[in-house]
Amino acid sequence: MTTLVFLIEQVAIGLYILLGVGILLTWRRWQRARREFRATYFELEKDLARGARGDAVTTLILLLEAVLLVAGIQNVVAPTIRSVSDINVVNAQVITDGDFNTPTPAFNEGAQIDASGVNLTPDDLSLRVLATPTLTPTPVGTIVPNAPAAIGCTEEGATLQIPTNGLRVFEPISVIGTAFMDDFAFYKFELAGPVTGGNFAPLEDHTQMVREAGALGQFVPAFYPPGEYQFRLSVFDITNTMGPSCTVNIYISEPIPTPTPLGQ
Repeated sequence: MTTLVFLIEQVAIGLYILLGVGILLTWRRWQRARREFRATYFELEKDLARGARGDAVTTLILLLEAVLLVAGIQNVVAPTIRSVSDINVVNAQVITDGDFNTPTPAFNEGAQIDASGVNLTPDDLSLRVLATPTLTPTPVGTIVPNAPAAIGCTEEGATLQIPTNGLRVFEPISVIGTAFMDDFAFYKFELAGPVTGGNFAPLEDHTQMVREAGALGQFVPAFYPPGEYQFRLSVFDITNTMGPSCTVNIYISEPIPTPTPLGQ
């Protein structure tokens, strides 16, 4: 449903033109039926003209309702969905691989500990010291082996570092890469998978080029059912012609459960 809303928003101008042409033709048909109704004196011809006039009025009302529907989706529904998505991802952060070390406080050789009153025996279970495992940070995702090869991604004008090809995604991520070209106009994200019928559906677009590897936008997998998808970054020039693009395969999955600490 979200994909359909954004698709209607993307092609809203074309829909307005088609609906406008339909309204104009329907109006002319209503005028013609109205003239025929007034010009004839035969009851049969009057009935035919009356029916044609009623059909034209019904069609005209339906076309006007369609215009209002497209306007509502473009100006109300789509911005609302986008704002909810922005709220969900505003605090999302990218976690990169690295060494995660627990800082160890420096030992003060001058400290003196009086252990004369402490009596620890192996049989005293209540006084045994147990090691507490340290939870490691949750990574962005894992790489699924033997994923299909990425498409494009060979030109500097459209590259993706995150998501990388074969990445398993289960939480909001920041899209990292580059997006630029001569006569740059905008770049956009698209997604193809089970919910789009295998066709690329637009997610969001941006008008600021990114020449060095950096944040391009956000992707929230929670809006889509688990499965295998293609994520595409496309760059367009001022003539709306697509230039360099990069398509990677991603796997949307349910969130990974976090370990629950054991109670004492």
